[in-house]
Amino acid sequence: MSKIIDAETAVASIADGSSVGCVGVIGWVTPDALLRALGERFRKTAGPRDLTFYFPVGTGDAQGIKGMDHVAQEGLMKRIVSGSYINPVDPLTGRRPELMRLIRENRIEAYSWPLGATMHWLREVARRSPGYMTRIGLGTYIDPENGGGKFTERAKDDLVRRINFEGAPYLFYPTWKLDTVFIYASSTDEEGNLSFENEALVSSNIALVLAAKAHGGRVIAQVRRVVPYGNRPASEVRIPGVFVDCVVVDPSMMMTTDVKFEPAYFGGRRLPFSELPLIMMSPDKVVALRAAKEVRKRELSIFGFGAAADVPLVMAEQGMFEKNGLKDYWFTTEHGSYGGIVMSGWQFSANLNPDAIVDGIQQFDAIDGGACRFAALAFAQFDGAGLVNVSKFGAANPGAGGFIDIAENAQRLVFTGTFTTGGLEVAFAEGKLRIIKEGKVRKFVDRIEHVTYSVIDGVRRGQTARLITERAVFEVTTEGLILTEVAPGIDVRRDVLDQMEFAPWKVADDLKLMDEEFFLDMPGRARAS
Repeated sequence: MSKIIDAETAVASIADGSSVGCVGVIGWVTPDALLRALGERFRKTAGPRDLTFYFPVGTGDAQGIKGMDHVAQEGLMKRIVSGSYINPVDPLTGRRPELMRLIRENRIEAYSWPLGATMHWLREVARRSPGYMTRIGLGTYIDPENGGGKFTERAKDDLVRRINFEGAPYLFYPTWKLDTVFIYASSTDEEGNLSFENEALVSSNIALVLAAKAHGGRVIAQVRRVVPYGNRPASEVRIPGVFVDCVVVDPSMMMTTDVKFEPAYFGGRRLPFSELPLIMMSPDKVVALRAAKEVRKRELSIFGFGAAADVPLVMAEQGMFEKNGLKDYWFTTEHGSYGGIVMSGWQFSANLNPDAIVDGIQQFDAIDGGACRFAALAFAQFDGAGLVNVSKFGAANPGAGGFIDIAENAQRLVFTGTFTTGGLEVAFAEGKLRIIKEGKVRKFVDRIEHVTYSVIDGVRRGQTARLITERAVFEVTTEGLILTEVAPGIDVRRDVLDQMEFAPWKVADDLKLMDEEFFLDMPGRARAS
């Protein structure tokens, strides 16, 4: 009997009070038709009610691929646990995601866990173990001593505990069952055997399936196409049909935001470097150009969202990858694409021209095991105590994503971002930087709003860390920040020190100027591969 049904039928049996897990990485591998069908069912029937949603990663773009925003409805969503949240302004409506409104207005129980925990927790659910235990995140916002990952006042339950094991503190995430999971694949046959041959990421697909089945849960898949039974090598089938209850076919589904289908994201073709997007001259590009100087050959380098993700693209513009030079640079992100070029913006998470793709749990095994020796990450706030925040600031509640796992386990850290934000305007002329209008929001603050990571503790453990902005570079030491570089054209007192709410430990005696080439407003030099 065929397992292929329509989306409305697939979600019809989800009951009040149940828990639903779902794969997705921004727009990538997002079963949008399933989430949309569930959201529409509630709008039409006022049921099911009071669901708990588990999103290992923020799912959808809240625009063309709405993802988690389909189910962001009071009454339908009682609780959400997610590794990250999506918070863009829709250019067509000027509105932020509905889920962000529910969180800001305390309409739901919202929790945010580090991405490593959301992935590894699934393994423990699948093993029917009591829970996931880790030292990663101690002292950060996920530590119960700092809030336990609760993002709204309605979030009363302690989903994370601080425990002692053999005399040392750990964080413990108790397991609970997932009644239904939504997953995403390329192909199915009528028996529900699933393969991912045309996908840029695998993410938490496999882990969600095993977690659901360990407790009698239901697995619903969304796929692009149906292939005849026995038409694929068994090695291509990553999820056996015996674990799949039903499949919904959506041949029109997007690969990700703004990308209908691009084989270069999974190795189906090699994209020439001349077709790469050029990064327009901006403060973020200056940051990426300076951060690129920190990248070393033959060292596994992991890049986070924001200006950090532009680093491989500006390296390509500079011709650093010509004559097979890309083989000497080992790039990845927290989502499991290895090799090739990390993309930025809505295409972040996957790499163009990758060498390999691993699933989400394997990737965080590698990250937590210290395989990524160099990490370039964004920052939203940094304070005088050596703490960094990217997880909750102002009206934004993005969560940490993979930041905590990456930062705690890399050896060399670079934090990237503009010096101020909220209306910053600059000009570039003759290799110099001029501040036209200062940003309204300071990022070097007396005290951060949310503890995502203690950089100073990492330095004490032997990590090295730099903060790179468009106008200044700092070295993080156990005593505090040392200002080591400034942009040509910048006044140190007016444009740097007076824009900080705390004083750096010192200004280097041999204070250097950043390279003038970073500030030349020239078109990029993309090269053919």
